[in-house]
Amino acid sequence: QVQLGESGGGLVQAGDSLRLSCAASGRTFINYVMGWFRQAPGKEREFVAAISWSSSSTYYAGAVKGRFTISRDSAKNTVYLQMNSLKPEDTARYYCAAHPPPYYTGRLDIATEYNYWGQGTQVTVSS
Repeated sequence: QVQLGESGGGLVQAGDSLRLSCAASGRTFINYVMGWFRQAPGKEREFVAAISWSSSSTYYAGAVKGRFTISRDSAKNTVYLQMNSLKPEDTARYYCAAHPPPYYTGRLDIATEYNYWGQGTQVTVSS
């Protein structure tokens, strides 16, 4: 049974940092792309970042580029999202997701391309 478990969310102030973790289990993800999405109340789920498990190529949404860093630890089967210089507009529930092969870089921001999802972790940034 595939499971993606997010952790690391919390309440922080603007300018602070947080690191989210996504522990993956239940299958081999070597050929997958792992992504982070977020959803704020009343808004659609939006792409944040993605990483190829095999090549470590990374992809970012414009709103977080330069502030967020996605990485993975193969030994721990875990994907991370380091979030720096957090802003109130980063407030959302953050979800980890897995995209099966093959993937197209131009479609990594589409949530329906991912077939496994975690339950999410809440990030709240106060001003």
